[in-house]
Amino acid sequence: MIQDNLLLILSLLFAISILTMISGKLKIAYPIFLVISGLLISLIPGIPPVSLNPDLVFLIFLPPLLYAAAWNTSWNDFWRLKRPISLLGFGLVIFTSAAVAFACQLMIPGFSLAAGFLLGGIISPPDAIAATSVLQGLKVPKRALTILEGESLVNDAASLIVFRFALAAVMTGQFHMWEATRTFFVVAGMGILIGLVIAHVVYAIHRFFPTTPAIDAAFTLITPYIMYITAEHFHVSGVLAVVSGGLFLTYRSPDLFSYDARIQVLGLWDTLVFLLNGFVFILIGLQLPGIIRGMENYSVGEAISYAIIISVVTILIRIIWVFPGAYVPRMLFKSIRAKEPDPGWRNILLIGWSGMRGVVSLASALAVPLTLANERAFPHRNLILFITFVVILFTLVLQGLSLKPVIRLLKIKGDPTEKETMQALDMRLRLANAVLAHIDERYEKEIGTNETYKRVRDRYARMIEITQQKLDAPSTKDEGTSFLPHYRQMLLELIDVRRRELNHFRHNNTFSEELIKEREWELDLEEARLRR
Repeated sequence: MIQDNLLLILSLLFAISILTMISGKLKIAYPIFLVISGLLISLIPGIPPVSLNPDLVFLIFLPPLLYAAAWNTSWNDFWRLKRPISLLGFGLVIFTSAAVAFACQLMIPGFSLAAGFLLGGIISPPDAIAATSVLQGLKVPKRALTILEGESLVNDAASLIVFRFALAAVMTGQFHMWEATRTFFVVAGMGILIGLVIAHVVYAIHRFFPTTPAIDAAFTLITPYIMYITAEHFHVSGVLAVVSGGLFLTYRSPDLFSYDARIQVLGLWDTLVFLLNGFVFILIGLQLPGIIRGMENYSVGEAISYAIIISVVTILIRIIWVFPGAYVPRMLFKSIRAKEPDPGWRNILLIGWSGMRGVVSLASALAVPLTLANERAFPHRNLILFITFVVILFTLVLQGLSLKPVIRLLKIKGDPTEKETMQALDMRLRLANAVLAHIDERYEKEIGTNETYKRVRDRYARMIEITQQKLDAPSTKDEGTSFLPHYRQMLLELIDVRRRELNHFRHNNTFSEELIKEREWELDLEEARLRR
């Protein structure tokens, strides 16, 4: 069992952390390193096999991964781009699942259509973490990034529903289209309702009860599991419960957390998602030798050929889908042409080529049961796991490593920086005006009698004056902009100076440890603000 190999897994997680640091140095997205690490782990001789109950895979991995994806999604951007996101998140998932199902039935001997839909549901959703980490630092339009992030949230839910129905068809040997359609809407609707009800309860607890940063972080960790387990208890979609509840709480998050709670929660989730990704890839690496030995009716060469063909099918299906999905609605509806600019074929191709598979597909494959209801071995389970791993490896390595050259070849450019600069200046001006109005209203007497209050007011008045000048003449590059990088570097150096002094105080017992930690916390916040 997994607990007997805890030291092994912890050691491998440590190795994954080191490899991820190396990936940062090499500027290669860490999911690519993780999938290669999983392959290398499987090749180590003498690695003990590790097994995990398939029923526990969804319960352990899915709620936090889905909740983190929802937490990082902007509801306003999600709703603004709901049409392309829905076409990719629902339409493309069903289209991909069907294409994979028929390809498997035609190509693989003894592979049923239901098993094909099961495999299609597993490998149909691209991974948000893979896409955003690969595209991080590259100049791509924000619209494309938003669509990819929103798509991954929706397609996880859609693919897991396809997975659920296909699994039921394999387990029972029966599938009724009308009954499945009716059940789908009930399962989806009730899952969303349960997620929103629990989210409102959690919102009320965060909003109206006294909490601490530690309690807030604990609640965010517990919440997705409560949503998922409650929905599954009533035999509805736990996935949609987590997604809908997570989106609601994301939208209301400014009302929930204090500044220190927000910093702690973000750090917690970054760490958790990284560890879960690493753990899943380690798990498949440890199981891969047993999976290969368990493919009794297929040679490794045959399995690899099937997997490569299916990988190519998933890539081609996505590229084929994105162009009609982008242009047909524009051809049919004048309102879309009037409201939205032409996305351009280059940006559409970029979205089509950014379909890297990742951890959700791997977790879904690991969740396939070991046996059927009659205790017979689940048909083609090891082949399904093997194909899933190869598809992830193929798409991450091929598409992930080629994205940068593709962007350069297509001459794709990011959003104009002038627009972002003007928006930042406009926001700064509005914030400064709001502060100045508040000072004049609440502290008029203090401003007239106390020099400190007057200096604060003068600071914001000067900020408004400078910002207004930049908005009136955005093309002029004055000293207000040219010196900023050097000035920011100086402020960071001053933080390092104070840190060194704090360490000196600590070693010499000049001040109490509690006082030193308070100042370190202040410096951490200041550095975070400057670096962001």
